[in-house]
Amino acid sequence: MVRACEEGVLLYPVYALLFADTGLTTGEISSLFAIWSVVAFACEIPAGALADVWSRKRLYALGQVITAAGFALWLIWPAYPGFVLGFVLWGLGGALSSGTLEALVHDELGGDSAAYARLIGRSGTTGLLAMLAATLLATPAYLAGGYLLVGLVSIATVTLGGLLALRFSEKPLSGTGDDRTGDTESELGYLAMLRSGLREVAGSRRVARAVLVAAAVPGFSALDEYLPLLARDKGSDTSVVPLLFALTALAMAAGSALAGRLPPTSPRPLAGALTLAAALLAAGALMPHLSGMAVVSAAFGLLQFAMVHAETRLQDTITGPARTTVLSMSGFAAEVGAVALYAMFALPEPLPILYAIAAVPLIATALLAARR
Repeated sequence: MVRACEEGVLLYPVYALLFADTGLTTGEISSLFAIWSVVAFACEIPAGALADVWSRKRLYALGQVITAAGFALWLIWPAYPGFVLGFVLWGLGGALSSGTLEALVHDELGGDSAAYARLIGRSGTTGLLAMLAATLLATPAYLAGGYLLVGLVSIATVTLGGLLALRFSEKPLSGTGDDRTGDTESELGYLAMLRSGLREVAGSRRVARAVLVAAAVPGFSALDEYLPLLARDKGSDTSVVPLLFALTALAMAAGSALAGRLPPTSPRPLAGALTLAAALLAAGALMPHLSGMAVVSAAFGLLQFAMVHAETRLQDTITGPARTTVLSMSGFAAEVGAVALYAMFALPEPLPILYAIAAVPLIATALLAARR
């Protein structure tokens, strides 16, 4: 249910169009996405360490509320400065939420990787089906009340997800310093946890490689920010864009469900999914007809499959207490990759060409994932 609230936001399929309809250029829209990612990766690792020494469910809830406040700013101040501030809040809220739910679930399952893959796969499917429902509802909501109604429903949905997370059970975290007293000692506990996570990644090639792969795959998912613009480039009307986005959400839900049924016992399924996703992404983007969006959607379904497998493999490599900190390092690297993509998409080139170029580093990620 929490994942459904996180993903089932009506704004997702149309907010790029909101920016465009207020007069922003593709370059300005890309700068907003870059600001979003810069804030997220600047806060990612400190927030992860905080989750390891405080309450993961409370930090997740706080992140969702801050994200909702960012959406509210877009409605209150629908201009470039207001969009910037909204993305700053969303970046901060995303950093506080990133990895916290996954670390909480992994610990509650006692480290059972097969159970984790099944649960995360089902959770991803639920969230993506919620995204699909939100995408389908975005069209009638937009026609009934414009961006205002879409925004208000989105704010309520994200806030509800944060409040529901507070109902989760949570085991006491080890090494949190709960038995200590004084602000200075609490800070030392935080810094010790931060150093523990950094040492685990720096001291193990296996962990470092798992972090890179787990970061790269969701980094490429940043391409979905441009799907509405790609659909419009292929001749779609604004009211039809959410329906095309729904096709992508359905493909991603199928990929997540399949990943939950096929636990990552070897790197081959992950590498194969990434290779095929790269081919479909380039082919679909270069197709001049709207039917190309179906091919691109299939690529995103494979990316979602790969995301579950890459995250599960990373969870299996972590042995220390700083689990959320290590996951946040993966999130940090993912945001760095997303910023690079946003910078590339600010270039004065047609969107289909830029999508095809993005397939090249995706193949490189598949080669890295194939290594044992």
